[in-house]
Amino acid sequence: MGNERNGFVRSHEFELALVYRITDLVIIFATLASLAWWRNGQVDGDFRLLAIGLGMVFLVIAESFTLYRSWRIASVKEQAQTTLSVWLITVAIILAINYFLKVSDNYSRLVFGGWLLVTPIALIVWRMVFREVLALLRKTGYNTRKTLIIGVSETGLRLHQELISNPDLGLHFIGFFDDRDSARLGDDSHYFGPVGSVAKALELAKNGEVDHVYVALPMHAKDRITGYLKQLSDTTCTTFIVPDFFTYNLIHSRWSSLGNIQTVSVFDSPFRGVFSVTVKRIQDVVLASIIITLISPLMLAVAIGVKLGSAGPILFKQDRYGLDGKRIRVWKFRSMKVMENGGTVTQATQNDPRVTPFGAFIRRTSLDELPQFFNVLFGSMSIVGPRPHAVAHNEEYRQVVDRYMLRHKVKPGITGWAQINGCRGETDTLDKMERRIAYDLEYIQLWSLWMDIKIVYKTIFKGFRSDQAY
Repeated sequence: MGNERNGFVRSHEFELALVYRITDLVIIFATLASLAWWRNGQVDGDFRLLAIGLGMVFLVIAESFTLYRSWRIASVKEQAQTTLSVWLITVAIILAINYFLKVSDNYSRLVFGGWLLVTPIALIVWRMVFREVLALLRKTGYNTRKTLIIGVSETGLRLHQELISNPDLGLHFIGFFDDRDSARLGDDSHYFGPVGSVAKALELAKNGEVDHVYVALPMHAKDRITGYLKQLSDTTCTTFIVPDFFTYNLIHSRWSSLGNIQTVSVFDSPFRGVFSVTVKRIQDVVLASIIITLISPLMLAVAIGVKLGSAGPILFKQDRYGLDGKRIRVWKFRSMKVMENGGTVTQATQNDPRVTPFGAFIRRTSLDELPQFFNVLFGSMSIVGPRPHAVAHNEEYRQVVDRYMLRHKVKPGITGWAQINGCRGETDTLDKMERRIAYDLEYIQLWSLWMDIKIVYKTIFKGFRSDQAY
């Protein structure tokens, strides 16, 4: 096969990057021209100069963010976020220049504001359309790259499954290559295709008959990996190491640097960046403020009911674990005759004699949780997150439920992913608690603003009332 290449991306990467750049500039200029023409019937010289300046700054910032690299194996979300980030930084620079040069008054605010809002949408949409076009081409055999995997490991098998499940990536799988005796792979491998030797894989790479090589050996095979990489450095293949980090059950892992040393977090929180923390906090403050305003009459009625129903205070404060396992004091309307907050806290059960008649009603309907919106407003809780457990229950279950304490990598919430999936009320068996924790950790792994909105929406219609809440 020599140095032949199937497809056109390999030999036309520069042309594709050029297409991206030209199209971006056309979109930037066209959106401005359309808005200016709609508003003024013409595009004056000031706007033309602004468009040229912004376009040039955009290209420079895009290069620093590697916006014009290959996005073949990247997610749609990552590409959209990078595009939006480049645009926002570009706009910030242009606004700063306009401010210091005092030329802002030369532009129509309506046209300028509309341009800043419409353009990033257009830039992202055209990229999504182009991705779909490339995906269709790859499915028909064009724009493909030959790919092999060194190592029939669990990681390699998972990678193989992803390759065959996503033909739109255009990665044509050649096969597995491993020096182990094929009999040692056993039936557990779930792969029954041919397995060649690593020497054969290296030969293909050196002859230019493969484009991508994935080394999917376990981390303890460091010496073998080093040897293979040394030989692959004598080829032009794009080489990847696929570490078997998934064996650690990662929780929101990410790459970071400690000086010049690269590290990867195994257990982390989605709320470490300024953007995610700010978005989550704004969401909490806005929603909590609106909800407290709307439910104030209801809270007053519940408070009166608690006071008339039994002797004792209206509010009950109990210690719980908050963010990073630090103790917080959670507020609830008192629903019991007792207020346990010590080393032993007994969960409420059906027909529990400690629960007052009115308390039983507010527990079933979750009205006893309403004061926790003030916890949200003051910052110790969130609208959405794992439900906080009593400290005594935390100490009990952290001993028997795997990864239990990882639920405290985010703030506890009034409602959560576990609650809308039916995990409410008494956890009288270990498997019930394990199921709840599984949902909590899944929420941390998958968190997004949209997921929070979905949980709030479902809570309104199905999450407040439960037959299991005693």
